[in-house]
Amino acid sequence: MIGLGRMGGNMTQRLLKHGHEVVVYDLNDDARATAVGHGATAVASLDELRDALAPPRAVWIMVPSGSPTTATIDHLVQVLDAGDLIVDGGNSNFRSSMANADRLREPGIGFIDAGVSGGVWGLAEGYCLMVGGAERDVEIMRPAFESLAPENGFAHVGPSGAGHFVKMVHN
Repeated sequence: MIGLGRMGGNMTQRLLKHGHEVVVYDLNDDARATAVGHGATAVASLDELRDALAPPRAVWIMVPSGSPTTATIDHLVQVLDAGDLIVDGGNSNFRSSMANADRLREPGIGFIDAGVSGGVWGLAEGYCLMVGGAERDVEIMRPAFESLAPENGFAHVGPSGAGHFVKMVHN
C-alpha cells in the first residue's frame, strides 16, 4: 500500500484484520509507524517496497490523483518487473487510467483502476469497490477486494478505465 492517509491507512488495517500481509510506504514517518503498530511491514522507499514483495508483486496506490499518482507510477515502472501489478485506488480520471494501462502494457505490468467508496466508515463497514482491468489481474486481487468490501460490495465493471468511470458517476 502506497499512501497511508485516511483511506490508505484504514484500508491497510482492514486488510490486516482479514489476514493479509501488507507492506506499506508513505512519505510520512508517523503514518508508517502507525501502520506498523497495526501489523504492517513498513519500508522507507519505493525501491525497498519492491524488494520487500515476492514476485509477482501487487502494489496498491492511494495517493492524490494527478501528478502524485503519475509520479508514483513513473517510479514504479522503473522498479517493477513484467508480471507485477499496479492498482490505482485514488480518484484518477478514467481517461488517465486508460492511458496508464496502455503505457504499462509494453513493460508487462498489469493495471487495475479501483474506484473506492467508503470514506471514514470503510474500516468498519467495508469499501465499495468498482474495478476496471483485465480479468486475470482482477482475479489476482480478488482476495484483497473481497476483504476490503462489504458483502456484494465489489464489482469488476469492465476494462481499464471503467472502475474510475463508474466511481465518477457514483460521485
